[in-house]
Amino acid sequence: MAISEAPRPATGFPSPADDYGEGRIDLNRELIPSPLSTFFMRVRGNAMRDEGILDGDLLVIDRSLNPHVGCVVVAVFEGRFIVRRLCTQPNRPQALQLEARDGADPPISLDDGQQEGAEVWGVVIHAVHHLKTQADGRKGP
Repeated sequence: MAISEAPRPATGFPSPADDYGEGRIDLNRELIPSPLSTFFMRVRGNAMRDEGILDGDLLVIDRSLNPHVGCVVVAVFEGRFIVRRLCTQPNRPQALQLEARDGADPPISLDDGQQEGAEVWGVVIHAVHHLKTQADGRKGP
């Protein structure tokens, strides 16, 4: 007489992970396409809050990319780094400017020589926005 193994009963729901055969997510591969030209910076201030970039967020910047109109960029202005959107000037489509998105900071011209030292440094490719709040109510890692 042959003895067979008894059927195994189901003990719960199947794992949702069973539907995904992708494996682990490698953040280096996902967020850093050009490792030798990629830099990280922490945002200080809210000049880009209407873009969803807030004080304390972590930016991933790629210096190998050519900036174009509409990009969020890191620029050097008056000896410090700033984050702005690269835009054309009203009534001057060939002239570029850097625009904050807080409604308070004026645009910075890149083309007419008014602002010495305004220079695009790199293109922001990702912003890591913290959702967790600390015990004292501040956002942060």
